[in-house]
Amino acid sequence: METQVLTIDGVHGLDDAIRRGADVLRRGGLVAFPTETVYGLGARADDASAMRRLREVKDRSSGKAFTVHIGSPDDAARYVAELRGVGARIMRKGWPGPLTLIFGIDDPSGAPIAAGLDDEALSSLYHESTIGLRCPEDGIARGLLCAVDAPVVAASANLAGEPPPVMAQCVQADLGGRIDLLIDAGRTRYTKPSTIVRIEGCGYNIVRQGVLDAGIIERLSMLRILMVCTGNTCRSPMAVGLAQNMLAQRIGCRASELPARGIVVTSAGTSGGGGGASPSAVSVMARRGVDLSGHVSSALTPELVRDADHVYTMTTFHRDAVLQMDPSASARVALVAGDRDVADPLGGGESDYERCAKMLEEGLLARLQEVVL
Repeated sequence: METQVLTIDGVHGLDDAIRRGADVLRRGGLVAFPTETVYGLGARADDASAMRRLREVKDRSSGKAFTVHIGSPDDAARYVAELRGVGARIMRKGWPGPLTLIFGIDDPSGAPIAAGLDDEALSSLYHESTIGLRCPEDGIARGLLCAVDAPVVAASANLAGEPPPVMAQCVQADLGGRIDLLIDAGRTRYTKPSTIVRIEGCGYNIVRQGVLDAGIIERLSMLRILMVCTGNTCRSPMAVGLAQNMLAQRIGCRASELPARGIVVTSAGTSGGGGGASPSAVSVMARRGVDLSGHVSSALTPELVRDADHVYTMTTFHRDAVLQMDPSASARVALVAGDRDVADPLGGGESDYERCAKMLEEGLLARLQEVVL
């Protein structure tokens, strides 16, 4: 057979390549396509004939899994019914991107994608109670995967034993005449494979270090909780101290040890920046074993919101300010005290700060139950 090659020059031919590539995949063909890491070779996982061809080309037995490629991070929920904890954190911050995640799946039949698939198709997605998922950053790859509307698995587009290809010419040299379509978009961005991370309970294991190094994966895995008020001199730093004590007690460590356990609790203000905690806040929190004497007020930024896994605000005004900075954060933002605003004690007496602290304590006791460590 002759392999058709579609060359993309800038934006020229992009839509046509995605359309034609998706059509070939839907009909059970094999398509080599660019990602930001290396060129991949894709096939429909629910097409037995396509999977046989893919295994033949890759010289891979049925006992070795392929990685499921998805066009949007939201598609992960079709394959993993419950995305929580460290896996959800790494996925949210690392996708789309050069990152493959392996999840343990006790019962693949419970995943939404399983509806309508036979056992052979499920075995093409799940292997030994695991599934590997990858959401590429490359626009061609994502467009192609979204257009297929069927489960697609892929591997690097090279023969076994050969280096993963970073240019279409290498794909053609290895696989020309054995695959249906090659989409040529030039050299890949990173010219090295994705990093593979296996999610293991509350932790993870780096199976292969690729584009993302161990330090980046560690930062992606961190649980970050952000408290937001106005000036960042009383309510939000008080909430930080209380939350740190509660979380430390929950996992059996000192509050100062939380960062080493992968947990960071910070605060910021919509009008914050400079200055320390108010004297009454320092006094009230000292009675609870929290030292705010070294606190320095900081301003809320879009970066802080983006990096936070949970954002707890003191009032609806603060919640709206957060969402104005980052509308996509709506699922991660909530009032710390449920449906009530926590009034600003600034300018009041110590009894006002005491009432504020008690309200924060009550709210955090409930809110932190939502946090999966």
